[in-house]
Amino acid sequence: MDWTNRKPMRTVSLVTANRELSRLIREVERGEAFLITRRGRPVARLVPHRTGKTADPGWAAAHRRMMARLEEGASLGGLEIERELLHDR
Repeated sequence: MDWTNRKPMRTVSLVTANRELSRLIREVERGEAFLITRRGRPVARLVPHRTGKTADPGWAAAHRRMMARLEEGASLGGLEIERELLHDR
């Protein structure tokens, strides 16, 4: 794994990790990593599971760019499309 291109691991307490696990998992799915601490001492890491294509740094970088693009949205030149209309048959 290429460690030179990784974001710094964020630290979260065990209490917070327990209370906000669903949110942390969503962030891990987007590539974030967390160091979980108990009373200030590291006890575990919560990191994305990488197998197959997701282990490839080039694929991972392309995926991050694609997800960022989806988050920001794209201009359709002022045209507004409702989600329901896209799926209307």
